[in-house]
Amino acid sequence: MMAHKSRSLLCVFLAILLVSELNEASPVWKRETIVDGWKPIDNPKNPKVVEIANFAVTEHNKEASTALAFESVVKGETQVVAGTNYRLVIAAKDGSAADSKQYRALVWDKPWQKFRKLLSFEEIKG
Repeated sequence: MMAHKSRSLLCVFLAILLVSELNEASPVWKRETIVDGWKPIDNPKNPKVVEIANFAVTEHNKEASTALAFESVVKGETQVVAGTNYRLVIAAKDGSAADSKQYRALVWDKPWQKFRKLLSFEEIKG
């Protein structure tokens, strides 16, 4: 009877050890992968992405009393949260300036609630 209990305990211990090793080896199980979860946007010309970028420029113009004109989305990433975060690099012109500048914008979007918020918007220097 005692040998059976020892074998059972050994099997349980080995199973726990195996699961913990799989936890460490597999990125699916890693907390960092799940928590951050930023994924590149494959097509920056996607109409939804362009809509979000236009929103970011419009909101920034309202908040900062500027007159930036949206040109394009250079690149971006999305993160699924309670909705979707969009981290975008946007090209925009400032008034009659000849060259466009690049800006980094972060927008939180929850379309089912008709909620969209500009979280940050800053010029990328250099």
